[in-house]
Amino acid sequence: MKIRLVNQGVFTPIEDINTTLVAPAEGFYWIDADTDDLAVLQPLFALHDLAVEDCLSEEEQRPKIEIYEGHYFIVINSIRFDDEEIFLRALNIFLGRHFILTVTKQKIHELRVLKPILWEEEVTRPDRFLYHLVDIVVDNYFVVGDRIENRIESLEEDILMHTKKSHLNEIIGLRSEILWLKKMLVPQRDVIGTLNKKDLRLVDDQLQKYFGDIYENAVKITETFETYRDLMGNLREAYQSSLSNRANEIMRVFTAITVIFMPLTFLTGVYGMNFDYLPGAHIHGGSYILLSIMVTLGLGMFYLFKKKDWL
Repeated sequence: MKIRLVNQGVFTPIEDINTTLVAPAEGFYWIDADTDDLAVLQPLFALHDLAVEDCLSEEEQRPKIEIYEGHYFIVINSIRFDDEEIFLRALNIFLGRHFILTVTKQKIHELRVLKPILWEEEVTRPDRFLYHLVDIVVDNYFVVGDRIENRIESLEEDILMHTKKSHLNEIIGLRSEILWLKKMLVPQRDVIGTLNKKDLRLVDDQLQKYFGDIYENAVKITETFETYRDLMGNLREAYQSSLSNRANEIMRVFTAITVIFMPLTFLTGVYGMNFDYLPGAHIHGGSYILLSIMVTLGLGMFYLFKKKDWL
């Protein structure tokens, strides 16, 4: 657990947790904690039991905002896209008048990125801290969205160039992750909409207008991932079409080969019969003449098929 006094974007470490119980003359306290620290933080800041239970729950938490006496409890999801897999990490936030608590189970990249922004913007209020944090989290969805779009384009190109059975697993896996992510984006958009429109006494009225800009970005992200879902459906159709075309191509080649060998098979069948007299059978060099006819016939049919683009 790290405790800092934030004033004008300047961080001052605090050793005694009890110091944070009283509002500072200037600035606010930021306590960056993990779930194990809630046992200490809950009685000190009167954190609601249900909010603490949500933080400790092993189940996946949907984004939400709960208003309790003395503080708000906000859950938003940080996103990562590593090794072609999407990860969501819950960021639990307790917003008070003179403090903000961030509680996470894993390290959140956005919290590290946030520090220089707080210093540059000379932040002195916890609600402005919340604004910048939510803004960074939402902006990161655009970055991940671009990477997913590039992955879809690359997968589409691979399918068109050389279709593999593994492509179907990639399509199904990526599509299921996009659908799962889309389900989380809707409640997260609604949470930001609440910060934008609802009368919240712990959020400055002027600041709510800025949350409106984040809300517009959240709407764009939701629509973007809706588009990605449709693209994955088109990609699956392209995969099935490519497989059909490939099967047709193989069948065309096999059919052409069969047609080429049909007259050759007929000739070898005729001259392989046990008859006393066959045309040219007793001529000197007759076998070579027959082979020449067969080769010429086969090459001629091959050339004809190539000319008509059947091979």
